[in-house]
Amino acid sequence: MAEAHPVLHQPWIAGDKSPAQVTDEICANMERHPSAAWWIAFLVSVAVMIIGFAAIGYQLKTGIGTWGLNTTVGWAFDITNFVFWIGIGHAGTLISAILFLFRQRWRTSVNRSAEAMTIFAVMCAGIFPLIHMGRPWLAMWMFPYPNFRGPLWINFRSPLVWDFFAISTYFTISVVFWYLGLMPDLATVRDHTRSVWRRKLAAILCFGWDSSYRTWQRYETVYLLLAGLATPLVVSVHTIVSWDFATAVIPGWHTTIFPPYFVAGAIFSGMSMVLTLMIVARKTMNLQDYITPRHLDAMCKIVLGTSGIVALAYITEFFTAFYSGNPYEQFAFWNRALGPMGWGYWIMVACNVLIPQLYWSRRVRTSVVAVFIISLLVNVGMWFERFVIIVSSLHRDYLPANWTGYAPTIIEIATFAGTFGFFFTCFLLFCRFVPVIAISEVKGILSHGQPRGLHHAAANEPSGEGKPELVGAGALRRATGEVRP
Repeated sequence: MAEAHPVLHQPWIAGDKSPAQVTDEICANMERHPSAAWWIAFLVSVAVMIIGFAAIGYQLKTGIGTWGLNTTVGWAFDITNFVFWIGIGHAGTLISAILFLFRQRWRTSVNRSAEAMTIFAVMCAGIFPLIHMGRPWLAMWMFPYPNFRGPLWINFRSPLVWDFFAISTYFTISVVFWYLGLMPDLATVRDHTRSVWRRKLAAILCFGWDSSYRTWQRYETVYLLLAGLATPLVVSVHTIVSWDFATAVIPGWHTTIFPPYFVAGAIFSGMSMVLTLMIVARKTMNLQDYITPRHLDAMCKIVLGTSGIVALAYITEFFTAFYSGNPYEQFAFWNRALGPMGWGYWIMVACNVLIPQLYWSRRVRTSVVAVFIISLLVNVGMWFERFVIIVSSLHRDYLPANWTGYAPTIIEIATFAGTFGFFFTCFLLFCRFVPVIAISEVKGILSHGQPRGLHHAAANEPSGEGKPELVGAGALRRATGEVRP
């Protein structure tokens, strides 16, 4: 019998830490002065963000004629980036809500950052439909409010309206869910920090959290309800985004596989972005004991599974086009793979299907460098997937006389880069002023003080079976006297 890998025998939190150590180590990242690396990353992100906002301002002043769009390719870089950022935001809800309902213990070290990533990604995604309107100052018209136009209401058959409601709903639930989970840790910061202004601000934001049994009981009830409410959003939001394409009659778009295909792709890209951010955070913020190779192994398995679903969708699309007997549909997919933009298709296949297969090797899944490189390549491939779906389906339509190419302008590239600058600026500020790890939840899975045999058994017990709930974290905190009774 082959010997099990030592990673599988490690506890989720390394170092046999006590609850007091967890508080001290996680809060220390907010107390100490930012490092030179943090300042360099922050200044670079702010500079790129300013360039992007300048490009957006130029577009608003000049018009979307600054883009590389033409009569044939009416959707391109902007909608590609919109779908890309919406997909990035899906991992936060997956880790926070679905894995919470399934009692997966490993989520406690990454859920806080994943939720913050979701909020920032959805904010980036919302920029592109607003610009694509052409008149973003009239965005209020998408609200179904009584108006001077009498019985004239918004066009609910417009994909732009669907996107508006999908983004606004997803953003609202994500913010509420993230903030609710943050409240116990804000109380910990209030009682632990030496900074006067941070103590006052945390006292206001935690709404007088007293860590009593009644408070924890009500908190867990609301948290569970929000998790159940947020779970359908993982399916519904990207399903609505996929309908932007599936309800059209364009070959390559008009297919019923798009909803599950888009949802799986969103989880695929979102989990890869979580891996990228967590690997950087664990190194720069000394969180190796909280984000262990075992966490990376669990996330890599999800990436591998969703990669298989995405690969099946690619195959199904070609089979459906072949089986349909529709020459336009068949041409759309042959052109996608072998046409003038076929290079984008094969980059997509290589990054999304072939390279993730390396995760079958446990040695690769537990190698921080390998996981980091693969996670970056997956996000590159998922961006090309959205680009291939949109542009390659449009640039050669029914009439050969209309066939044309597409290339993004410097304004489009600067806008896209600016959203990355905005995303990383927000994430760096989040890492600086908010507990990156969910302190109260991590305490609920500690093995500190257990006998060695029990410690070993808990480390290897399947996730979700007989594990303490969030109330265990509250009991630990009250027992250590870290929060006022």
